[in-house]
Amino acid sequence: MRSFIRFLPLAVLAVLGGCANHAIDPRGYDETGTASYYGARHHGNRTASGEPFNQHGLTAAHRSLAFGSRVLVTNLSNQRSVVVRINDRGPHTRGRLIDLSRAAAEKIGMLRSGTARVRVQGLSD
Repeated sequence: MRSFIRFLPLAVLAVLGGCANHAIDPRGYDETGTASYYGARHHGNRTASGEPFNQHGLTAAHRSLAFGSRVLVTNLSNQRSVVVRINDRGPHTRGRLIDLSRAAAEKIGMLRSGTARVRVQGLSD
């Protein structure tokens, strides 16, 4: 019994580690990082959620937020914000937090730079 109790924390960590790839609930999500955007080259391609990517929609790709989650993205250099819906996985570039559609990037004034330091906050439905 003692050996079981001694290894219980390791078992719990193993189970939690296996859950790392599951989508997370946006409630309480609040992270700061780098945003980028994707547009014409991907327009019409299937997203990870199965819907076609629309560069003119207010959508985004995130590694772990649940599909359909709505988040507020604020460009920290100009304080402009946009609400987007998560419908894809990514970004696929190291060091990036979120990939926005072209329309969303335009709303927060990051088209020229291509990237921006942003705050991403989960919204309740």
